Amino acid sequence: MNKKTTSDSGRPSSSTSGLGLRKLRGGISNVAMLAYALVTLYPLFWLFMSAFKTNDEFFSRPFQFPAHWQWDNFKRAWEVSDMGLAMFNSIVVTIGALVLTLVAGALAAYVLSRFQFRLKLAVMGLFLLGMLIPIHSTLVPLFILMNKVHLLNTYWALILPYVAFELPIAIFIVQAYMNTFPKDIEEAAMIDGTGYWGIFRRIMLPLSLPALSTVAILAFLRYWNEFSFALVFISKPALKTLPLSLSMFSTGYMTDYKLTMAALAISVVPTIIVYLIFQKHIMQGMIAGAVKG
Repeated sequence: MNKKTTSDSGRPSSSTSGLGLRKLRGGISNVAMLAYALVTLYPLFWLFMSAFKTNDEFFSRPFQFPAHWQWDNFKRAWEVSDMGLAMFNSIVVTIGALVLTLVAGALAAYVLSRFQFRLKLAVMGLFLLGMLIPIHSTLVPLFILMNKVHLLNTYWALILPYVAFELPIAIFIVQAYMNTFPKDIEEAAMIDGTGYWGIFRRIMLPLSLPALSTVAILAFLRYWNEFSFALVFISKPALKTLPLSLSMFSTGYMTDYKLTMAALAISVVPTIIVYLIFQKHIMQGMIAGAVKG
């Protein structure tokens, strides 16, 4: 027998009305998410559209397509700012800081997650305090310190501060993920004769790849786009990073907007590619601890 979809009085049943209400809510939610996506993506679209304009069009037609697509803007921006060298320096600094962040963060998270010791809460509080310190308030003390140890105008002048300020976040993300692992895995490995280092390398690290990927992507975005430390600690043109090269188009008197937009468009492409490739790992690493912990 077919189920009735109307009541005896001829009106729709509660199940039918409930289904329609759910569809309506789903449609409204989809429209809202689409609108949010368009609002979020429009600045990126505007950036690439502006990169093909002249300086006059940038002001006279800010929200319109360029009348003539200026492909030469990208070539001139690359040559004027020496973006090839700046991109190489950014890659060296980013990869170096990223490796140190992942290694130190994974080791610290493993200790805090799987071991009990007297000062554990104090250590965790110390890392939490590191997350609360404003980065820019440390520029002057760090400059004095770097000057005394002769690290100014070196890659280490950027790598070490980057790692120091990123470690607290990395440790908390990886530790929350490691807390979801059952103890039985380690106990079985220890019965088979595997030590702590073996457990860390063969079990904990492979299982923590989603969290480590999340840390790597977030750290990559911060390292790649960081400007303040690079501006203060690096003065040699041969060591300038990509954000510093973008400031070449602006002086105290004028700004070449067409080349600035073109250079920004070039610099943002690597971050978009990295994010699109690893976006699934970001969600897995961020929600795993909250769901299972």
